[in-house]
Amino acid sequence: MGAVRQYVFPTARIIIWAVIAAALVALALKGAELDPPDALQPTGEITEAVIPVEKGSVTNAVTVPASVVSDPPVEIKATADGVIAKIEVDDAKVGKDTRVLWIKSEELVDPVVDVDEETGEETVTEQEPKVTWTSALAPAAGTVDITVLKDQAVTVGEVIGTVSPGTLSVSGTLTADQQYRLVGATGKARVTLKGGPAPFTCTGLTIGEAPAGGSAGGEDPVAGAPEAATGAVHCSIPRKVKAFSGLGAEIEITNGDAKDVVVVPISAVLGTSQTGRVWTVKEEGAEPEPRDVTLGLTDGLQVEVTKGLKAGERILEFTPVDDGTEGGVDCSDSAAYDQAAMEGDMDAVRAFEEECYG
Repeated sequence: MGAVRQYVFPTARIIIWAVIAAALVALALKGAELDPPDALQPTGEITEAVIPVEKGSVTNAVTVPASVVSDPPVEIKATADGVIAKIEVDDAKVGKDTRVLWIKSEELVDPVVDVDEETGEETVTEQEPKVTWTSALAPAAGTVDITVLKDQAVTVGEVIGTVSPGTLSVSGTLTADQQYRLVGATGKARVTLKGGPAPFTCTGLTIGEAPAGGSAGGEDPVAGAPEAATGAVHCSIPRKVKAFSGLGAEIEITNGDAKDVVVVPISAVLGTSQTGRVWTVKEEGAEPEPRDVTLGLTDGLQVEVTKGLKAGERILEFTPVDDGTEGGVDCSDSAAYDQAAMEGDMDAVRAFEEECYG
């Protein structure tokens, strides 16, 4: 029995391990007998969204962040050459066209020459200068501040004082997109003061150039970077409304309202103002065809098409990516086109129109 334990069992154990090792090596070299599946084939398909053209309503309302500002003083200018003869009003409130001072002007008169007929002797008689009195009037109602002294010589057009109206206005800046949407807007706007009274109507709405060094007018929704201000909006606060300079405000300007007109999403149009391009699809599976259209009002989500498209036609919901760049010009970047137009860069404008609109 001792011999069996000493020689037979160890030998059997070695043989068993050898068989297991050989089987593992054979399996590793041969591999599993698996039938390969058929080659994978793509089953998905990329399709472009097609939508029908419909009629709807568009209200072109633009809301502009603004602030309350004091109206600047109005200059009083001399209306004649001369000297300040009398100051009638200073540091006092007056109405418009109130006389604030007198200007005395003197004009030399040629002397009178008499000739003695018998002797031919001439007698020269000097004449008094011609004196003219001219009044300067306040160009607006407010508090007068005269900046000249009595007997001081002045010339026509020289600033001789100011009138502080004591009134307030709301002022804000516009981006290029907002400025295009507000072309031709005049008259009135609706103002909301932060923490103030109920919204009210302001008058004397004006839209002009942005102030030099003005702040950004908004934020680029794509890049998140501030957009440069290209215009400014201003309107007067009625005297009955209690407000303070520096208050934050919003100006809502409605510049047109169209009902029962052809409208499309702005995502479907290349361009956002005046002219644009859409891609029509005549039938299922057909290639989209570009078509130039004339644009009207927009509310920022959809735009009115005034010419070139009819209700019931089918168009791509999004402008094709492949048509985005031609000849180095990014046709999808309508903001760059608007900016170039506002800055008068006609070379960039022509390049964009030639490449993108033919």
